[in-house]
Amino acid sequence: MDNPGLQDAGAANYNATNEPYTARDGKWKDSYDPETNAVSQMDLVEDGDENKERGNWSNKADYILSCIGYAVGLGNVWRFPYLAFENGGGAFLIPYIIMLVFAGLPIFLLETSLGQFASQGPIRVWRCLPLFQGIGYTQVIASALVGIYYNCIIAYTLFYLFSSFTSDLPWRTCENTWNTADCVDTNSLANWTGNLSDRVSPSEEYWDRYMLSRSSGIGEPVTVKWQLALCLLLAWIVVYFSLIKGIKSSGKVVYFTATFPYVVLLILLIRGVTLDGALEGIKFFIVPKWSQILNAKVWKDAAAQIFFSLSAAWGGLLTLASYNKFKNNTIHDALIVALTNCATSVFAGFVIFSILGHMALKLNVTVPEVAKSGFGLAFVAYPEALTLLPISPLWAIIFFLMLFTLGLDSQFTIVETVATAICDGWPALLRQKKWLVMLSIAVCCYLLAMPCLTHAGIYHVQLIDSYAGTYPLIIVAIMECIGISYLYGLRRFCKDIAMMAGYQPNYYWQANWAFITPALLTFVLIFSFVFHEDVSYGDYEYPLWAVTLGNLILVFCAIWIPGVAIFWIIVTPGSFMERLRKVTTPTDTWGPHLARHRDERYAHMANPSSGIGAKYTPNDGTKL
Repeated sequence: MDNPGLQDAGAANYNATNEPYTARDGKWKDSYDPETNAVSQMDLVEDGDENKERGNWSNKADYILSCIGYAVGLGNVWRFPYLAFENGGGAFLIPYIIMLVFAGLPIFLLETSLGQFASQGPIRVWRCLPLFQGIGYTQVIASALVGIYYNCIIAYTLFYLFSSFTSDLPWRTCENTWNTADCVDTNSLANWTGNLSDRVSPSEEYWDRYMLSRSSGIGEPVTVKWQLALCLLLAWIVVYFSLIKGIKSSGKVVYFTATFPYVVLLILLIRGVTLDGALEGIKFFIVPKWSQILNAKVWKDAAAQIFFSLSAAWGGLLTLASYNKFKNNTIHDALIVALTNCATSVFAGFVIFSILGHMALKLNVTVPEVAKSGFGLAFVAYPEALTLLPISPLWAIIFFLMLFTLGLDSQFTIVETVATAICDGWPALLRQKKWLVMLSIAVCCYLLAMPCLTHAGIYHVQLIDSYAGTYPLIIVAIMECIGISYLYGLRRFCKDIAMMAGYQPNYYWQANWAFITPALLTFVLIFSFVFHEDVSYGDYEYPLWAVTLGNLILVFCAIWIPGVAIFWIIVTPGSFMERLRKVTTPTDTWGPHLARHRDERYAHMANPSSGIGAKYTPNDGTKL
């Protein structure tokens, strides 16, 4: 069947007069021969970009550091150490590593290979399988929702960072206006006769009663806390100017933001292991409790942690890889980033528990009594531990500056994912005005984050985090594996990777994509649903309307997967079986972006630069 939308591979990038295209800066020129249908390109240009339309990373280090910065985030510091301690100490590393090998790595390589092969963002890349294009919309919407509240957490770190520029940390004593009679600081603990579990630390009251000024519930009428609003404004200003030139600017910023946390972690580790009680804290972190290995929850936690720690299925990895040069080896990159991410989590565990061990000794309690996760570790337990160190303000400044940079790297990619999807949708209109797209995203997200800055803000942050950033992404990962393995074709996908890396992925990768990874993630999804607990914050239980709102957020993120599939089946002409065949076959715009990278399978590609609004013209269904 003839395809009316099909164009010549060479002519696709040229105008009707077959005149060669010359870049605005005059640095390069294509020469097109209409008789031979050949394109010769001078790709060794001054700025190193082979894809002049979208741009490329200036060098490999920019990309690797951006991936590491995206994958290594706040969760590596405030979630993994506690999960390891809670789920068997050193024994937790066994399911953690197994889940890395069979769940994390395969999804990482799948996404980066897709993005790099087509040089497209998370929505347009699904031209390879239009039926599954809703996956891209889900990823972009989930990233946008997370970007709204994630920068609020970065604003928290800025608030603490500015508060640390003092001779005496404000959460060290109970002699402040926000403290209550229940507050007991470390100096008064020796004379306190109450139950330790009833003790309220000054750091806890600083977090709850001063920084958050937390209300009693999510529905209580409250106002915006202006200090947090200013911190969030500063956070968005930093993000905007770091991304104002897209990957060209963010690729340079990450040289600091991606490496500085390691310098701080090393400094904190050296200081931590020299403290009394540090060894006891580290023992709680690494001593294995082998009986926990048989607990299904441990395996579920390991799979979830490695999955979310690598930032898989968010669309960010796919976005970052889409700016790679075509011949980049994505297999090597996957191994480097994944192993670095996991090593960072373990390294952070030693840092955290060495300090907590010292804190437990000082308070004359056990390590489990001071160990916390998430907000409780970053903004309550660890800040209190820092007050026990000499020159505590200096250590606080270093620690919160580290959290700030950890959060920034992840936020960079979250925002870039949304911006890339928008610019790829309307390239002729928006690609040269990406700074305006970035500005619009920053302003909209800042305004939408206002509920997160009120006295009930922490409840909103917890609500979005619990629903937008969990189930939809696991569903996306499962669908990616199924779609690529069984509909797009595993053999074809491996041939695509060979065009870039020079060789096909071995049977380890193929077996994971086709069987092991989707099976493991399905186990995690089912286990999470069966043992699902409604969102809560500490002892506070959310009202029914808030839980319903959370479920609606989940549905809003995931509904695009079946919704877009139904849309394409409806608008595609032909009988039902013909429609189904067409929407499970790559469109004629799918393939390497540049003509010189296409083999005989993609020799008759149409122009890949048409935006989302352009009508898809599926080919005749023949497998490539």
